[in-house]
Amino acid sequence: MLKVTIKDVAKESGVSIATVSRVLNQVGFVSDEVRARVLATVERMNYQPNAVARSLKSDKTNIIGVIIPDISNPYYMTISKGIEDQIYQKGYNLIFCSSDESQEKERDLLQLLYGKRVDAIILSTSGGNEDLIKQIQKSGIPIILMDRKLDNMDTDFKIDIVKENSVRGAYELTKHVLELGHKKIGVVNGPMHISTGRDRYEGFVKAMKQYNLEIDTKYIVDGHFTQKGGEEAAKYFMTLPEMPSIIIAFNNSMSFGVLLELVKNGYHLSKDINLASYGELEAAQILRGTDIIYVRQNPYRIGETIGGIIIKKLVEGKRDTTEVFEFETELLVYN
Repeated sequence: MLKVTIKDVAKESGVSIATVSRVLNQVGFVSDEVRARVLATVERMNYQPNAVARSLKSDKTNIIGVIIPDISNPYYMTISKGIEDQIYQKGYNLIFCSSDESQEKERDLLQLLYGKRVDAIILSTSGGNEDLIKQIQKSGIPIILMDRKLDNMDTDFKIDIVKENSVRGAYELTKHVLELGHKKIGVVNGPMHISTGRDRYEGFVKAMKQYNLEIDTKYIVDGHFTQKGGEEAAKYFMTLPEMPSIIIAFNNSMSFGVLLELVKNGYHLSKDINLASYGELEAAQILRGTDIIYVRQNPYRIGETIGGIIIKKLVEGKRDTTEVFEFETELLVYN
């Protein structure tokens, strides 16, 4: 079936294309009789206006592009829910893209969203695309950084960012582990080219230095911020002559991978080995007696804050303001 065009609607209604356009866009004068006839034809023919064409005319799409590193991570989905709850009521919708922690894919997605004329972009960056981000922002499309910051950016370049104090969160988590008496600690960190990977490792190092403990690099593993990375890290620790007494995983996906692999191999948490997680573990809530230590994050509040920035820029017209929010985390234990 051929797609119905505005030209088809005009012909069937016995009016000009301009008249159909005035009816659909609710501008200019059209008699009640003609308006009713055009709308009836639109409904009968199931005509769908061309959104791209309309956006070119209005210079507005009411679409916000969101680029996240892992679309399966509940942390980012909760942030997205917070954003959507703020902006949907203002007539905006979200479209999601997953960069899979790839700088190249992130670059392609940024160019795609720029070409689609989205009204704003929310980005949890995998790094390395600072020049393109700067170019898009200067073109008039606001970019709000989510969870992660940029590197190698000009000091005079201003960009909104909503993130956590990852250094402090990782420091407090490691400090608590050390206070429990653990000395042999396995660490599953994220990639060091990503700001959260560096920041959380910095917090770990800070705590270790405070307790005058040396860092044994054979107990440090890059888990790539993924569940699979956590699983592979746990497998690696099992091959060592001496297992760590506790594993710290510096995001929720890696923590779940570690937990899954340990349980699969018959390890009993709090008896055979312990686990500390930067981020909540939904699975831990159904397990008893695990004593998993975790950093509780605030993803929904982060999303609400980002949504508020979007509204200020696109609805209230405050495009020249730049806001930086940094949330603190809380340390808890699953009993």
